[in-house]
Amino acid sequence: MEHSIFEWITNEHLLNQAVAGLPTWGLLVLMALCIAVLSKGADWMIDGAVALARRTGLPRIVIGATIISLGTTTPEAFVSVLAAWTGNPGLALGNGVGSIICDTGLIFGLMCLISRVPVRRYILNRTGWVQVGSATLLVVIALVSLYATAGAPVLGRGVGVFFLILLLGYLYMAYRWAKQSGLPSEAEFEHDWSPGKSLLFILVGLIGVVAGSRVLIPTAAVGALRMGVPQDIIAATLVAFGTSLPELVTAISAVRKGHPQIMVGNVVGADVLNCLFVIGAASVARPLEIPPNFFYFHFPAMLLILYSFRVFIFMNTDGWFKRWQGGFILGLYVLYIVLQYSLNIGAA
Repeated sequence: MEHSIFEWITNEHLLNQAVAGLPTWGLLVLMALCIAVLSKGADWMIDGAVALARRTGLPRIVIGATIISLGTTTPEAFVSVLAAWTGNPGLALGNGVGSIICDTGLIFGLMCLISRVPVRRYILNRTGWVQVGSATLLVVIALVSLYATAGAPVLGRGVGVFFLILLLGYLYMAYRWAKQSGLPSEAEFEHDWSPGKSLLFILVGLIGVVAGSRVLIPTAAVGALRMGVPQDIIAATLVAFGTSLPELVTAISAVRKGHPQIMVGNVVGADVLNCLFVIGAASVARPLEIPPNFFYFHFPAMLLILYSFRVFIFMNTDGWFKRWQGGFILGLYVLYIVLQYSLNIGAA
């Protein structure tokens, strides 16, 4: 039976079956192709976003925090909603929380080590508070559910709807803050494209990023299994890392092209969207039961990394993040991963 490209991308069973049937060398070739598609897609998306910023007059950090963040969190939303719908709430929640940890700990920490990253205080003092505030709200609601319900704690559909409403408010306020900020419209651009061409490049790049990451996740998972990596470790680390690949590739591309503002905006925006969009949409699809290990391991790790980032924003009065701060946050992420291996703390 012939299948369409859409079926190959969206049908979990069909995709896993096809990937599992490949030889090991085929997996390696497919992984390389997926990374190439991700990289090129991210390049096009960055070019389109920067050109669009010139036309709209919005600062690049805001473009990163809204348009690109919505695009690069699509894989997380797809995976989490699908996981919730198929009865895997731990995977759905773990993907959202793990991606927040990966975005800030790995991506920002690494980029801060290899590049000079500016602190745009007007934007980060607003979107940054939404970033840490939405994550804190998630943990507070989870704790209330833990102590106020007789059974297992659950993020219900009402919580999901509430998060999606907050998401709409965040997107609107991000636009308002940008217009009120008085920040320059960033006039030095590589391309002078029409809005239509800019949006086309963003769309085509987004399709490449989503498709590449969508195929790369099961490919890497099968490869890890063949190398003897335990399934619980794969669930705890690889899924969250795999769905965060668009943010990582986009960040590398943004820094390489000389636009670190987009990287910062994308990381902050992606954290907000992973909480409000990814977990919110998954909760609407099906109520998410919260596994116990989230309360003593994953939630504390998430808050420690996000509040460290928040403290660094407050500390850097000279307008720049320091390399040691990136190293500190990256170290927390590495510790989080190492503890999962050494203590065998399953996430999802």
